Amino acid sequence: MSVLPEVVGRDEFAALIIRTNYDDEAAWRAVVAEASRPWGTDGEFEALVHLVDDPTWAGVTPDAVLAAVRRDEELSVVFVADGATMQSAHHALLALNLPIEDEDLDPMYYQELIDSPPAREFRTTPAAVHDVHANLSLANLDFEDYAEAALADPEGVLRPV
Repeated sequence: MSVLPEVVGRDEFAALIIRTNYDDEAAWRAVVAEASRPWGTDGEFEALVHLVDDPTWAGVTPDAVLAAVRRDEELSVVFVADGATMQSAHHALLALNLPIEDEDLDPMYYQELIDSPPAREFRTTPAAVHDVHANLSLANLDFEDYAEAALADPEGVLRPV
């Protein structure tokens, strides 16, 4: 596999969506359209999205995505449009956790992480991306809160409230 390009020019307030599947252009356009709609209770917030639509990312694994975006210190979650996204009726993106690596944290905290590692991923509709991104960026909620909500859904997908 070639070296993945660095993601540049992302506004820290923009949700990052990386396309890794190129089998269905219409499905991708549907993802982009849904993720680009205003969001919030009454659509009061502008949808800020940074889309990576570069065939260099085709077939890239979640681990490779995480490794490639880890340099962005402002990023707490990345959304991936993979094969499952393109094949599902609700176009659920794969949300990947970028855990904080802070050397100043209490060693007891690290032991808790080892004993009970945080959730790594869950599926979310494009319409719920902004809520997830905003709340994780502000540390209002944890990734695990969203992962649990997704697991509670019959299809395992987080949907907007």
